[in-house]
Amino acid sequence: MRRLAIFLSLAAGLAGGAFGQKPGDSLFRIKSSMDIPLVVGGAALDLYNFSKISAKNETSLAKLNSLKISDLNWLDRWGVRPYSHSVDQLSYVPFYVAMPLPLIVFGVDKRMRKDFWKLTYLYGESVILTGVLYTSAVHWASRLRPLTYEAASPLKERQSSNSRNSFFAGHVALVGTSVFFIATTWAAYHPESDLKWVFYTGAGAITALTGYWRSRAGEHFPTDIALGAVIGVASGMLTPRLHMPKKLARHVSVAPVGPTGPGLTLVYKVG
Repeated sequence: MRRLAIFLSLAAGLAGGAFGQKPGDSLFRIKSSMDIPLVVGGAALDLYNFSKISAKNETSLAKLNSLKISDLNWLDRWGVRPYSHSVDQLSYVPFYVAMPLPLIVFGVDKRMRKDFWKLTYLYGESVILTGVLYTSAVHWASRLRPLTYEAASPLKERQSSNSRNSFFAGHVALVGTSVFFIATTWAAYHPESDLKWVFYTGAGAITALTGYWRSRAGEHFPTDIALGAVIGVASGMLTPRLHMPKKLARHVSVAPVGPTGPGLTLVYKVG
């Protein structure tokens, strides 16, 4: 763990002097006292959760035979369908493309290239934070996938321990994190360009397509996909925004009064 912390510190240090830099030196700022513990702690929690997820038991035949679609909420009933191996494999395409895509954009774009390592660090942080929420949910929830409710699904898939990992849609969350991180950071470096809306629209389309394919494969319920999309978009957009001191100052307001009386109110305006 100590070696990991040293590596992350060096990587962020290469990011244009991120630690200890003067405000205004760069569009983004990384704070070692906050970001290093956040990344190291998040990575450790991800590993712990994955160890628990991999140790899950298979779903018994008795449990499968007791499942009733009528027990699901009205929206998730729409998502019950048999497992489709071909669509399942297809849903991995946007995932495999999206995960390394930010690094390519950082390296190709002239304005972003100067902050390549800093952006890479922040991207890694956003992915880890998304991973913490995802692995924690899968670890503790153990919700059965839609395919388990369909007798037409292969028994091997229905009984697999992986069939207990429906809540929530990790592929959708991670794809959303990646593409919306790209859109948000690109827009920050090109505030005068109308193309930023093309980036945001494309990010939304890719995230939605991933969710659609995961649903068609029988892997996730609509509510799983919706939550995954919300978390992915939020992580991809807020992680870079919260590391932009100038941007943050324009979007955050604090008032010494609570909603119903004395207290403290913090408002973050997106846009």
